Formats: sequence, C-alpha cells, structure tokens
Amino acid sequence: MSVAHRVTGTGLYLGTVLIAAWLVAAASGPAAFDTAQWIAGSILGRLVLFLYSFSLMHHMVGGLRHFVWDMGKGYEPQTRMAMAKFTLVISAALTILIWVVVLATR
Repeated sequence: MSVAHRVTGTGLYLGTVLIAAWLVAAASGPAAFDTAQWIAGSILGRLVLFLYSFSLMHHMVGGLRHFVWDMGKGYEPQTRMAMAKFTLVISAALTILIWVVVLATR
C-alpha cells in the first residue's frame, strides 16, 4: 500500500497539471475551451478523469490510514492487512459513487 500511496500521489500531481491546462484553456477563449472539453469528454479523457478521481480517493483514504497510525493505533499485523484491504475497497466504492452521482445529474 505504501507504493500505491506514492503512485496515487504522483497521479494527483500529473492530474493537477491537466486541471491547470483546462483552466488555461478556459481563460484562453471559447475555441481553446471547446477543445479541452472535447478532450476531457472523449473516452480517453474520461478514463483519465476516472483514474484521477480514484487516485484522489485512494490517496485520501490512505492518508486517513496514516492518521490512524499517527495516533498509535492499527499496528497489529491483522489490523494492518484489514486496513490495507479497506483502503482499496473504500477508495473504489467512493470513486464509483462519485461517478454515479455525476453521470446521474447530467
């Protein structure tokens, strides 16, 4: 999970660069914004957005796991494994929930 936490952190960095590019396109005018929206709405763009949202959720839940450890709890081997599984399940569930809500409200 440590490697996954680092990978998602890197993914968040790269995704933030894409968000900045989207904001620059929005500030550059309708033609640039339409192009950025077309890219984001494509299958590849939606996949990138999905992975970005998963990275965000996984990194957040992993951060909460580290917070629990900072309080001196959860160091037992069985608890650590349960928390690792919990991190994956909750981050996947939150990502799917976000996408269901977003797609349902369009």
